[in-house]
Amino acid sequence: MNVVIELRRHLYLLVLFAKNSLLSQMEYRFNFVAGIFVETAFLMAKLLYVSVVYQTNVHVDGMTPDTILMFMGTHILLTGLYMGLFYNNFLRITEYVRTGMLDLMMVKPVSLQFLVSFRYIETGMPLPNIVAGSVMVAIGWKASEIPFTLFNLGAFLIFLALATILTYCVMIIPALLSFWFVNTSAASEISYSIWDANNMPYMIYNKWIQRIGTFIIPVFIITNYAPLLVLNRLRGIHLLWGILAPLIFFILIRLLWKQALKAYSSSNL
Repeated sequence: MNVVIELRRHLYLLVLFAKNSLLSQMEYRFNFVAGIFVETAFLMAKLLYVSVVYQTNVHVDGMTPDTILMFMGTHILLTGLYMGLFYNNFLRITEYVRTGMLDLMMVKPVSLQFLVSFRYIETGMPLPNIVAGSVMVAIGWKASEIPFTLFNLGAFLIFLALATILTYCVMIIPALLSFWFVNTSAASEISYSIWDANNMPYMIYNKWIQRIGTFIIPVFIITNYAPLLVLNRLRGIHLLWGILAPLIFFILIRLLWKQALKAYSSSNL
């Protein structure tokens, strides 16, 4: 019963954070609109990959460009979710540690990890990616002749939710390193590069990279498993791992967070 109460409480806080963030962003509407246009420009650059795939008629492991479009759309969609939910918050963690602002947040009657992870919700910049990614998935879905059933839709959305949890686990690691290191920009750049390299079916990489990106640093699960599931190409150990990995890595991140707090010594100024 207490778990349900805490869950409802944190969901209420998440909605409140989103509302307050939107009101704050609306005070500077030009910046809000400009952010959407800037992200749209970045999106146009990403869509050049789509034109290349179709112009060269690329096939990956028997998958046509229409099917590959689903993977690219899933990547863009999850990029939007990452930008909206986590990106700004992860950037701020380093500042909280450096300035000692984390001290003030520790006294709040709510999970500190939840607070620093979701305090600021971006509502404008993610929209182009979320809309474009959803459209690309829908086009690829229809062109690949995947049955549009309630089961397939539900399974796809569940694996998107699991992918969002894994996104959180993978992309927060550079921010947590700031509890031990002054400069973590190199780790952040590596994580962004890995993220951008995940916009195609993981079968384009050799077997060792596939295994590392699936079982050690599970970035391939994030954008590959939802499309593979509805394509009926996700079976056995991979299906089970796709369900268990988000839970396992969330527990590991939770343990890492507790170790990071032990290393925290207020302001590093």
